[in-house]
Amino acid sequence: MNKAVMHDDLLPEYDLKNLRVREIGPGRRSLAGRLVIQLEPDVAEVFPDTASVNEALRFLIRITKENKVPKQV
Repeated sequence: MNKAVMHDDLLPEYDLKNLRVREIGPGRRSLAGRLVIQLEPDVAEVFPDTASVNEALRFLIRITKENKVPKQV
């Protein structure tokens, strides 16, 4: 049996190491049902990841609920 010879048509200047790979199949992370919010650069410096943003927002929600002044009619 003869083995087929494959010729590489890609130019040497193509850097394939930095390509993003699309994950497919059941093991991929799903973003369905998630809200994506873009932080301004100065805020992103303080919060390095999703967990830290969520922790800070939950803390803010808790203290605003605890310190809520009843509305006077």
